[in-house]
Amino acid sequence: MMIESLKYMPQSRQSGSALAEHFTDLAPALNARQAAIESARCLYCYDAPCTRICPSEIDVASFIRNIHEGNVNGAAAGILKQNILGGSCARVCPTEILCEDACVRNHDAEGQPVKIGLLQRYAIDNMTFAQHPFQRAPATGRRIAVVGAGPAGLSCAHRLAMLGNDVVIYEAREKSGGLNEYGIAKYKLTDDFAQKEVAFLLGIGGIEIRHGQTLGGNVQLKDLQAQYDAVFLGLGLGASRRLGLTGEDAPGLLAAVDYIAALRQADDLSQLPVPARAIVIGAGNTAIDMAVQIQRLGAEEVTLVYRRGFDAMSATGHEQHIARENQVRMRTWAQPQQVLLDEAGRVRGMRFEKTALNNGRLAGTGETFEIAADAIFKAIGQSMDEDSISDPLAKTLQRDGDKIHVDDQFRTILPRIYAGGDCVAPGQDLTVQAVQHGKLAALAIHRDIQSNKEPHHG
Repeated sequence: MMIESLKYMPQSRQSGSALAEHFTDLAPALNARQAAIESARCLYCYDAPCTRICPSEIDVASFIRNIHEGNVNGAAAGILKQNILGGSCARVCPTEILCEDACVRNHDAEGQPVKIGLLQRYAIDNMTFAQHPFQRAPATGRRIAVVGAGPAGLSCAHRLAMLGNDVVIYEAREKSGGLNEYGIAKYKLTDDFAQKEVAFLLGIGGIEIRHGQTLGGNVQLKDLQAQYDAVFLGLGLGASRRLGLTGEDAPGLLAAVDYIAALRQADDLSQLPVPARAIVIGAGNTAIDMAVQIQRLGAEEVTLVYRRGFDAMSATGHEQHIARENQVRMRTWAQPQQVLLDEAGRVRGMRFEKTALNNGRLAGTGETFEIAADAIFKAIGQSMDEDSISDPLAKTLQRDGDKIHVDDQFRTILPRIYAGGDCVAPGQDLTVQAVQHGKLAALAIHRDIQSNKEPHHG
């Protein structure tokens, strides 16, 4: 897969196998001995703060106790009962600001939280179930459509199937997994993990995935509403926000997520175009993922630029540390002002204006500076892909800004149509939260269609 905007650039000077070495696991897995020692550190708190803060309500103390007692399958089943994507969440969840931050061990003389994320991964990676750990309830005769095979849609489908419903997932791309497949740094989810996890999830039975199915394209919401008992929209946020500058469509300027998707799908990393100097604009985990990965692919100079200070970054301190360890330069208090182009109309750099807080509001200072670069990657957030809600019925969905409005049961204003994950309003855009939305929406859908006696589909 070639990234159109960068096709004139040189490829990495290193071989594919040498590059692959730079994308092995960021945090090595625990072995059995390490897991035994780490699980013994847990105090198994009553009303444990780690469990209270977990967005997917995993009973942390209980699964760690199971590991401590040598019951790995019991630990895994406890995790998966609450979070069927517990394997990828163990790898990508910002545990350092959630469960591990809440861990009481974090606040005593040791100052070292229990390594909850790594223990969760240990349980999932070492489980040995002869068949899927959950059995389906008796068939309800109901069929539900799920749009989007990302974490929210997959979680919703799995829970609905477990409750005895049949589910058809409509997915635009050729692979399932959503951001786990296309959007997470390659060194966080290695070894085709996203696909293995999808295959495991489908083991429950009763779920069919149809690929190349785009809402507003070859799939219309009114048809799904007519054919199914309910519809769940797990659309994610498919469009990259624009900087609003001239030259935004010039060769050499692109969305970080597009490059990350190409990187994740590349069989041979040495075929990817690699700019000698790159600028990444943004302050979230995607910005850090992009900067670190382009550095590891062989870029000589990578500068991450953010308009506010380090403390305002949405990327955690842990992520910022990864960037520094990978020689990413970080410039704060600077906002993009102009894309600089060469004679051929390609990116040669960017002019920035220094910023400052003025009575609590961010303002430009009038002072500018330039950074030379062969490519600029924007990671300034994702918004709703308007095409996916351009379908006549989807257009009537009530919106909160660029998100879909839902009630506390994930119901939209359209009858029997629900939504969850990154495409609805509240949220931290975390995988674990999307999984929780899918699970809770499935329970709401199941309750609603059970109380409505007649199957709806034709």
